[in-house]
Amino acid sequence: MGRLILGIVIGIILVPVAVLAYLKFGKVPVAVSDPPFPSERLITGVPLGARIDRELVKNPPIQLNEETFVAGAHIYADQCAVCHGFHGRPSVVGAHEFPDAPALWEKHHNGEVVGVSDDAPGETYWKVANGIRLTGMPAYKEVLTDTQMWQVSLLLASADKPLPPAAVAVLNGETTPQSPIGQMSTSQPTEKVEGARKR
Repeated sequence: MGRLILGIVIGIILVPVAVLAYLKFGKVPVAVSDPPFPSERLITGVPLGARIDRELVKNPPIQLNEETFVAGAHIYADQCAVCHGFHGRPSVVGAHEFPDAPALWEKHHNGEVVGVSDDAPGETYWKVANGIRLTGMPAYKEVLTDTQMWQVSLLLASADKPLPPAAVAVLNGETTPQSPIGQMSTSQPTEKVEGARKR
């Protein structure tokens, strides 16, 4: 019995010491180019999904119409395209994040889904509003209004459907995006958003 207690005490002491030694002297993968931790996607994905499910808003508080899509296109061009790109024009920045930022105007390699169009708009809204830790996705709830976050979320939910010509024009760089937070836009896409125009 004494050996069991001694083993438990040693384990309680040695495990934290080993973890601290690993963090201090080991090769912890902290660079984007490093391989992921073992089971990293599981460890981060499960609690993220549970949190979104718990806080998901199922009914968007704004109408799905041309005005919403056009406003969402302006927001996307100003705030999102630098990491998520446009159809036919992937982001150079997003490809070098870890995990890489998904291309929101491209079909998935294994199907017909475009970007996050298979996610509920409320899920995309949650990610836009709150961001995602340990990724490059920032929280926009202090940057955009609630309406603006819903506008871009509803736009992305419809990325696999035909969009109004005015929204497509913004996403194609045919009109100058208007920043929703009063900053000059730096996003000027040149490729056509063909997937948004024709499906």
